[in-house]
Formats: sequence, structure tokens, C-alpha cells
Amino acid sequence: MKRTVKNNVSWIGRIDWELKTFHGDDYSINHGSSQNAYLIEEGKTVLIDTIWKPYEKEFRDNLEKEIDLSQIDFIVINHGEVDHSGSLPYLMEKIPNTPIYCTANAVKSLVGQYHHPEWNYQVVKTGDSVDIGNNKKLVFVEMRMLHWPDSMATYLTGDNILFSNDAFGQHYGVEELFNDKADQCLLAEEAMKYYANILTPFSPLVKRKIEEIVKLNLPIDIIAPSHGAIWRDNPLQIVEKYAAWSDAYQEDQITIIYDTMWDATKKLAHELASRIQALSPDTVVKVFNISQTDKNDIMTQVFKSRAIALGSPTVGKSILSSVGGWLHFLSELQFRNKKAAVFGSYGWSGEGNTVLREELTKAGFSVVESEVKINWTPTEEHLEQMQTLAQALV
Repeated sequence: MKRTVKNNVSWIGRIDWELKTFHGDDYSINHGSSQNAYLIEEGKTVLIDTIWKPYEKEFRDNLEKEIDLSQIDFIVINHGEVDHSGSLPYLMEKIPNTPIYCTANAVKSLVGQYHHPEWNYQVVKTGDSVDIGNNKKLVFVEMRMLHWPDSMATYLTGDNILFSNDAFGQHYGVEELFNDKADQCLLAEEAMKYYANILTPFSPLVKRKIEEIVKLNLPIDIIAPSHGAIWRDNPLQIVEKYAAWSDAYQEDQITIIYDTMWDATKKLAHELASRIQALSPDTVVKVFNISQTDKNDIMTQVFKSRAIALGSPTVGKSILSSVGGWLHFLSELQFRNKKAAVFGSYGWSGEGNTVLREELTKAGFSVVESEVKINWTPTEEHLEQMQTLAQALV
């Protein structure tokens, strides 16, 4: 179970190749994931985080094969969410008096979830530290709202390891553990997907937190997140990515998203794509049907885009429920500095575009004035109207 990260620091987590969804069914997992927990064995023995509850027995049994549990001097819980703390109650059955170092908000989280107010909580804040022997110490850095109010990171001096919790992670299984052993294309893709779908709403906080960490002037040789690859090869590359992603990130891409009943709106979507490509050959144009494509993968493309176009037919004076649900998720992510356009077909009343425009505006998009609304099935004359929309987006 125990696998060396550096010197006396070991990985003691779990790689889950069969995991398909996370946060309920709200986040799709395509290439496995991991729950990363770590063991430090210096003058003091420290456990950093656990794994989630379905594997609590496996976690404790494996840990007992490596060390006598009574030798654990304290536990650091960087974040109370169950994928990090789920095995804690089962572990504490064996070592109930072991100190738990965490933020004040993490105490609320752990007590609220597991109902053990009697545990030996040791509340820490940014800049607090604890000596672990051999001229090394742990320094705590609060990471509030990245992505929960209780989150923090822990830095190990001497070995220069930042245990970054949810920041800088990915839902991506890497059997060899480290970023230099991972498929680089998948690693980049999954790191962006993780940021786009989980951390985007907190981008202003990410930017400030990175600046705060830089000011601490801590040398960082390894970034060890709670999910996915451990960054040991040029670890600051992911920090640089976060700095870029947190600053209203966009590439030269336009993404067209739609759903359709009888293919009229579908025809408009693909016509728009063709006309954008003709007007701006260097712009990446992608088209997705909401009902046929994973919503997290679509959101990753929206994250990359400088503009989107959204289409739906009118249904019952509104839009298709698939589009409505997707718009709710879009609003949660609070994208900034992006344009949008709306289009759709209708049979009798035609309110769909109005609903799309209102919801996109609420979601923070700058919606262009031009729109296309087609009665029934589009003719060649109708399709010509997509030129104006393409020009507005380009």
C-alpha cells in the first residue's frame, strides 16, 4: 500500500479505476480517479487526510500493515468533504484521542457529518505551524472556498512538499502516481476539466490565494493534491495554469450548444458552425448536442471559449428541459468576459429565444443583439440569416 513520494513521505491512498461519477452524478469521470492520503514518518508520525467511506476498512487495514496506529501522533484533515475524511470515523475507533489539525470551519464540517464533538480538534489558521522533528515542520495555509469554506493546504518544510488538497488536482487515475508518468494530453485535459467544472466560480479567490502563497516564499519541489497525479516534474506548471485559468480565461474558440426536437434547431446549429469557420478559419468551432454529450465535457469547452451560441426550440412557451437544466449548471459556474448568441426554431408561439437570452444574461454572458428565430423547418433563405449571427460572434 505505502508508496514513496519523497524521503519519509508516502502515498497511502486509493486509485479507483471503476469510478464513473463524482459529487453524486454531477461530475463525470472518464479515466479513473484517486483519493490521495499521505503518511509522514519523521520524529512524529502524521497522517494527512483519509479516503472516503466505502473503502474505510480497506484503508485502515492497509494502514495497520504499515504502522502501529497508536504511533500516529496526529492527523491533518485539509478538508472535511467525505472523499477526504470518510474513513476518519472508522480510524478513530482505534485511536479516539489522536489530535486532528484542521481549520475552525472544518471542525463544523466534521462534527456536522460524523457527530463526534468529543474528538481532539486542534484549530489552525494560515501561518500556524507544528514541529514534527528532524528539523522539519508543517505549515498550514487556509484555502477558504477552494472549494469549501473549510479547505486548507499543508506545507512540509525540508522536503518542500505542498499538500494542496483539492487545488491543483484532477479526477484522473495514474497508476505510477506522478505527473511525469502520466499521459500528458489526458493530464492537461483532466486538470482543465477539474478547474472548469469545480473551481471556476471561485476564480477571483484562486487568483488572490496564488498571490498569497507566492508571498510566503516557500520553495516547492512537489505539489501533492488529493486527487490525481502528484506534481513532481516542474510542479509550478500547474500553478501557472491556475493563474491563467483564474483570469477570465479564453482561447480563440466558439462553442455551439443546442438541443432539438425534429432537427430544425440542429440544422441551424451546424449552419452557424460552417459560417463561423468560413469567416474565421483560425477560430476553433465545436458543436455539441446537450442530450448526447456529457455536460462536464461541454462546460470545459465553454471554459475555453471566447463566445458561445445556444439553441433550443420553443416548447410550452419556454425551452427544452435539457437546455434549461444545462443553463442552471452554466449559471452556477459564473463564467466571465464571454459573449453569447441565441437561436432556435418554433411552431406556434416562439418564446424560446427570449428565455435563452434572459438566462444567459443572468449567467453573466454578454448576449449579442442579433438572433435567429425560425418558424417551422428552415429553408435556404432562413439559413442565410445565420450569417449575421456568425458575424456578430466573430
